[in-house]
Amino acid sequence: MEQYNVTGMSCAACSARVEKAVKKVPGVTSCSVSLLTNSMGVEGTASSAAIIQAVQDAGYGASPKTAGPAKTDTNAELDALADHETPKLKRRLIASIGFLAVLMYFSMGHMMWGWPLPHWFDGNHIAMGLVQLLLAGIIMVINQKFFISGFKGLIHGAPNMDTLVALGSMASFVWSTYALFAMTDAQLHGNDEMVMHYMMEFYFESAAMILTLITVGKMLEARSKGKTTDALKSLMKLAPKTATLVREGAEVTVPIEQVQKGDVFVVRPGGNIPVDGIVLEGSSAVNESALTGESIPVDKAEGDKVSAATTNQSGFLRCRATRVGEDTTLSQIIKMVSDAAATKAPIAKIADTVSGFFVPAVISIAVLTTIVWLLLGRELGYALARGISVLVISCPVRWALPPR
Repeated sequence: MEQYNVTGMSCAACSARVEKAVKKVPGVTSCSVSLLTNSMGVEGTASSAAIIQAVQDAGYGASPKTAGPAKTDTNAELDALADHETPKLKRRLIASIGFLAVLMYFSMGHMMWGWPLPHWFDGNHIAMGLVQLLLAGIIMVINQKFFISGFKGLIHGAPNMDTLVALGSMASFVWSTYALFAMTDAQLHGNDEMVMHYMMEFYFESAAMILTLITVGKMLEARSKGKTTDALKSLMKLAPKTATLVREGAEVTVPIEQVQKGDVFVVRPGGNIPVDGIVLEGSSAVNESALTGESIPVDKAEGDKVSAATTNQSGFLRCRATRVGEDTTLSQIIKMVSDAAATKAPIAKIADTVSGFFVPAVISIAVLTTIVWLLLGRELGYALARGISVLVISCPVRWALPPR
């Protein structure tokens, strides 16, 4: 199974879209995309270039990855597995909450509970609307990734959960902006009743709150994803970086990638065995707990096998390499763990198939809900609030603001 890193996915609908695109590539016999680890396992005769191109055509990014520590730089692989998303989301969330608190003070604190504002806002409803528009706009810029991912998926004909968030927030913002401009016209004509009416049509706080609450869920999800790769990262950290080889009667320390099958290497007490091999000379007790879980060191003597990443505890060992690179026991374990993370249970495959129809269905229901309320004689703002609620409560983080 060839494995790839996939970027740009945000929900099960995205992974279903990627799977569908890759399975259409000639030569692909099976494809499994894991949203949890942002990875993809592909079997078949198709070239990597064709697979990556199919993923890119679907609106996402892909690059080959390897599980064996000797095939690629271990530090680079560990960096690829590191959780880079959670710190970014945390910064986004902190910034969003800061601006949202001020926005909620203006929209809810003052309007509903009469909290004080600077005197120049007294009776200046347009100024209050402009402040709310500015603050909501800043929060939308901070969380622009929702809009980029959501509308990108919509353009490619594969709407995802970000599409629902983006449409809900954008609809709230656009309608509120319209209400603000309509308010200016009402104030120009001295119609105080319509000014207050349009002020109650502001949903700037809803547009911002949607993004902030979904960001909370995204951050928790990212933290969960980061923890799933801890086992794989721990295994990769076990891989020795160097080996001491015997060449022309002298000991030479070389990078682990340069060790070849048949090379003779030595391991002193306290050192890690670099590759799988067989003992030629010496005896010792080897701690194999990292690979087997055996807490008691295993005695090794001439003719016994030793494994990479185990620790020589007491004696001097002179060994011959029998399996190196991707063939070592450690590399095979890493590969199996990585393959397991890149595959899904049958029930997960069914869920991903359903998710491919879920988002379009939700968008259709939201549009239908808005139209029905309009046909029943309700105002556009009221009908739009109900349609937006359908979009938001359908997201993975089911927090939606109740319509006012």
